[in-house]
Amino acid sequence: MLEYIAVIFAFLFAFGLSALLLTLPKVLSPKFPSEAKSRPFECGKEPFSLPGGNSPMHFYIVAMLFIIFDVELVFLFPWAVMFRKLGLFGLTEMAVFLGFVVLGFFYVLKKRALEWE
Repeated sequence: MLEYIAVIFAFLFAFGLSALLLTLPKVLSPKFPSEAKSRPFECGKEPFSLPGGNSPMHFYIVAMLFIIFDVELVFLFPWAVMFRKLGLFGLTEMAVFLGFVVLGFFYVLKKRALEWE
């Protein structure tokens, strides 16, 4: 039970520090609202209009697919660094992993998620 005290203390410390760092600027910052500060500002000029409308869903889909495949392929770097130590077992594991990535990519192509229409 004694070893859990350090973990609990670390969680309490992290929670307390994050709560402090989130509330301290709200308490200490000066608050002088004015109409000039609440108006939209765009590159030193008055904006033509307020931004409106929705972005097409395709932008979000492409962005999410990029993030997913990018994060998955980041796992190639540690594997490449440890390639000689892992041997044939590591090569087999990476082949299975890359097989799943390629399978996912073909699924995305089949669903036509990357076609720009």
